[in-house]
Amino acid sequence: MKSTTVIGLTGGIGSGKTTVAHYFKALGAPIIDSDIIAREIVYKGTPALQQISDHFGATILTDQGELDRTQLRKRVFDNPAERQWLEALLHPLIRDAMQRQINEASVLDPAIKPRGDRLKQPYVIVVIPLLLESTKRFPVDRKLVVDAPETLQYQRASQRDQHASDSIAAIMATQVSRGQRLKEADDVIDNSGSLVELEKQVQTLDTKYRGLK
Repeated sequence: MKSTTVIGLTGGIGSGKTTVAHYFKALGAPIIDSDIIAREIVYKGTPALQQISDHFGATILTDQGELDRTQLRKRVFDNPAERQWLEALLHPLIRDAMQRQINEASVLDPAIKPRGDRLKQPYVIVVIPLLLESTKRFPVDRKLVVDAPETLQYQRASQRDQHASDSIAAIMATQVSRGQRLKEADDVIDNSGSLVELEKQVQTLDTKYRGLK
């Protein structure tokens, strides 16, 4: 039986991962975004948010009882012990949710039985910004890196999030180098050109991924 191919989409800050994922989605590929899942598992009323509040105190919550992400980032960014505690809590929850969504995309479509040699989805895109940085990597079949020069990463990140240049530099310093990402990549999308060029590369990879065995 042919398996659904799991494509791990990654890249540095400001590289264009979200745009690439959007193009894949437009072509019919399921998109599983670890950042979205990370937000969902700490929604108001979730057990994970309660544990975070118990650990860091009520000041980590907004007046509406939701997670204050800015405060949380401040508490863990320069505190390895607290960051490790948070990761130990959230990473297993994120991984489990990602795997459930992958499994759902891999269910046989009853409409094509009794052949049974095709799956509902030939491949799935799993967006994991820190795929290569994680000490316990999420299992993927292929690593797709969205690449851009570092100067362009700075420019895009500052325009998108209004980060100060020193904040962007600090984030980039926690990520693997551009050279390391390219070395580990099975596939690379060059996002240093136009959106038209970017979309064409996604279309080419879509055709490739649909033909993988």
